[in-house]
Amino acid sequence: MTILSTLAFAMLATPAAFHVDVVAPGADKPKMILIPGLQSAGAVWNSTVDHFKDRYECHVLTLAGFAGQPALPEGAPMLETVRDQIAAYIREKHIKQPVIIGHSMGGFLALWLAARQPDITGPAVVVDSLPFLPAAYVPGATVNSVKSQAEAMKAMMSGMQGEAWNKYQKNNPSLAMMISSDSDRAIAVEWGTRSEPRAVAQAMFELFQADLRPELAQVRVPSLILAALKGLPDGSIKTYETQFERLKDARIVPFPESRHFIMFDAPDKMFQVIDDFLKGLK
Repeated sequence: MTILSTLAFAMLATPAAFHVDVVAPGADKPKMILIPGLQSAGAVWNSTVDHFKDRYECHVLTLAGFAGQPALPEGAPMLETVRDQIAAYIREKHIKQPVIIGHSMGGFLALWLAARQPDITGPAVVVDSLPFLPAAYVPGATVNSVKSQAEAMKAMMSGMQGEAWNKYQKNNPSLAMMISSDSDRAIAVEWGTRSEPRAVAQAMFELFQADLRPELAQVRVPSLILAALKGLPDGSIKTYETQFERLKDARIVPFPESRHFIMFDAPDKMFQVIDDFLKGLK
């Protein structure tokens, strides 16, 4: 994508929780904020930005500790800090109710922001994310019931450094379940090897210890949920329907042809679905 303006944002009292690339700025254009998922660069949205840049000013984030960005200080909360700094960024830049698109962990953040800051956020587009991920694997899971698992995962990932981290990224079996194309997986691996293990571990831990389902009723903006279903058992769409049942004014669209990175696997359909959603709001 063509970067017409690049800036780094940092609150005075706290290290920056993300870097922002502003693409195709225009004072009269509506604004769009794009949040990538775990250890992804903002470049995961390249084709999405190319599709929308003629109509929207795009603010593309890369989160702290991911894909070469400096990590937050050890011990600092990751997701809460990102959420609060996005809200501060919207206010500081006088952005009026931007469309917020988030993938995976970024989708979680988009909804969390909408729940906590309903007056400053616009429509939310959630690209394959759930408000409480552990319950997708263990029905009836709670924050407390998965805490020991989350702590063990955090310790394991935090302890990887150098070649051990690179080997983990290159051999990560979950990527094969998330991305269909070898070339697209190679891009994701490169982002992962450039990510800080401690930051990735902290983000995963917090994601496993945050249940957003009770807060969904506070979301007042229209929401679009894209559900990647390729490789999942029949009936998996019910997981999305159940987890998002408290979300008002929401539309869930299944993508049976796509794995987790929908922008890689089914970009044309994704763009059409988002276009239809946004046009329906006018």
